Amino acid sequence: MTFKEKILQLFQENTEWTVHELTEKLGASKQMIHIALNQLLESGQLHKLGRTPKTVYKIIPVSSNLQTIQNTVVFSIEDEEYLQKRWLEVTTTGNLLEGANAFVYWCNQRKESILKTFEEYKITRIKYDAYYKEDGSINGMEKLRNTKGYENIWLDDLHYLDFYAIERFGKTRLGTLLHFAKQGQSIPLIRRMIIEIKPRILEFIKVHNVDAIGFVPPTLRREVQLMKVLAKGLNIPLPQINIKKLNGLIPVPQKSLSKLQERIDNASGSFTIMEQRSFSHVLLIDDAVGSGATLNQVAEKLKNKKTAQRVSGLAIVGSFKGFDVITDV
Repeated sequence: MTFKEKILQLFQENTEWTVHELTEKLGASKQMIHIALNQLLESGQLHKLGRTPKTVYKIIPVSSNLQTIQNTVVFSIEDEEYLQKRWLEVTTTGNLLEGANAFVYWCNQRKESILKTFEEYKITRIKYDAYYKEDGSINGMEKLRNTKGYENIWLDDLHYLDFYAIERFGKTRLGTLLHFAKQGQSIPLIRRMIIEIKPRILEFIKVHNVDAIGFVPPTLRREVQLMKVLAKGLNIPLPQINIKKLNGLIPVPQKSLSKLQERIDNASGSFTIMEQRSFSHVLLIDDAVGSGATLNQVAEKLKNKKTAQRVSGLAIVGSFKGFDVITDV
């Protein structure tokens, strides 16, 4: 019996174990235990809950194993590729599914007809795909200009890489990644997201002749700050503008404000630019655009301080409608 088989046998006796418990039970090193557990995670036989040092490994029942999902329906190669680019799900037990497997899981959870729903999804996507430009981004300026309440639009351009959600089908692939990465403070998911978006951001910078970047800082303190991990992981070889978020006694996040003027006032009064250099074209990067107030007010400060002649905003995801509040990221 291999070492991995011994571990699996223990999971048949007890469905969850910690590394410490397995080490004592098998009399093996932590390194050996971790190697075997990682192999079982990759094969979809286990899933991991919690973060170090409070990590528990649980066996995935055969009824919910990924192989069961994979064998539910057969898509054409073309349809597989279509879904691989567009669909991603995080299961109720914390597993990451992609493409056809993720779509089948979504349908099964809602007791939807898989092939019928897939045809409906393709029709719905046609409406949204029309908004994507040749470079793969979505132009959000029209949405910003059509939002009543702005006295001035300081951004020269506003783009996002994907919609956060679409009608009926909910969160998009990037919307799902962002939601669970931020809410779960999951560094592995943030890194996964970076892999997907980095080539697109670098291409955007090249096409639009950007010579400096700025990352919109977070409002609330978290153990894992998505924007900080994002900035480090993207590692863009350009000067980075130092943007500070100055909170009062009680930090007020934008997503807690339901009125546009409140969001404008919040952004205008709490961001400051700590920069003495001047640039031709600054790219502001944010995780999500709802109203656009944060990016627009930071753009105003960059221009008033002569830090930037031109300012573009780029978010991972954005809302489809005019003034909208994305409350769960």
